[in-house]
Amino acid sequence: MKTYVLQGGFGLDHVAEVDRPIPTPGRGEVLIRMKAVSLNARDIGVIDGFYNPELKEPLIPVSDGVGEIVALGENAGKFRIGERVSAIFTQSWKSGEATQENWITTLGSPLQGLLAEYVVLPEEGLVRVPQHLSDVEAATLPCAGVTAWHAIVEEGKVKAGDTVVVQGTGGVSLFALQFAKLQGAKVIVTSSSNEKLARAKSLGADYGINYKETAEWDKAVLEFTQGKGADHIVDLGGGATLNRSISALKVGGQISIVGILSGASVEDLAIVPAILRRAKLQAINVGSRAMFENMNVAIEHHRLHPVIDSEYPFSQAVKALTHLAEGSYFGKIVIRY
Repeated sequence: MKTYVLQGGFGLDHVAEVDRPIPTPGRGEVLIRMKAVSLNARDIGVIDGFYNPELKEPLIPVSDGVGEIVALGENAGKFRIGERVSAIFTQSWKSGEATQENWITTLGSPLQGLLAEYVVLPEEGLVRVPQHLSDVEAATLPCAGVTAWHAIVEEGKVKAGDTVVVQGTGGVSLFALQFAKLQGAKVIVTSSSNEKLARAKSLGADYGINYKETAEWDKAVLEFTQGKGADHIVDLGGGATLNRSISALKVGGQISIVGILSGASVEDLAIVPAILRRAKLQAINVGSRAMFENMNVAIEHHRLHPVIDSEYPFSQAVKALTHLAEGSYFGKIVIRY
């Protein structure tokens, strides 16, 4: 089979296609013929050495994908041959609260990833995908979809009439927009592109703020909410956005800290405004298998379709990763087999 590996250093120049034997499933495992994988900002962080600068062994990158089961290992009976499945991001996190031990079982680092024609995984780390979704659409669910579901539904408990602020128009952001609208919330989207804001409105966004034109976007949120502030903010910016998120929040509101696109730390956290707003700051790290399964029920019931930015053939995987690194996407970038 063909697969891509990161070896000999960090950066996209060190991601190369290689030939490897098709793996054999062991006890409780299944062999999956991959159909499509989707990309996340984390993939670039892994490839660039941000997450594990000590990485030595060759690593198959990318954590999210969908495939068809083609062989069962001994005692593997949860799925049938021919079923479409997707892997949960944190393989050992089945339900409940995560533990420190769970973080060593994430796909695409430190575990081997999915950018290969065949992969072997434990059946307990898999879920069935909604039948109405194409392979390309289903591949987008494990990280971006589950992260947004965790933030909006599981932790955020967003309800009808709430106002939700979503930063940007990447995969997590657009899933968060879609899930918030399913709950009956009003959604504000921020972006540096008026074209992307218009596209977000076509997906149901109620209000768009261009943060390049309106640097104090928190004040625009307060104006839209008649001074009350947002009930929930999905913060993907991190260092450069968290203080404005606090400023835009209602008293008793929640911020889901999801990303670090503008930096991994805040030099001067607005502690007093956070106290005055009784701000709930909840970090979100994807989610469990149970969350994934709950999300899939909602997606299937509402016939929801993920937003796809672009598709690339497997032979152009590095080109797809380059597109991801450029940061100009709207929705999910997918590699199809």
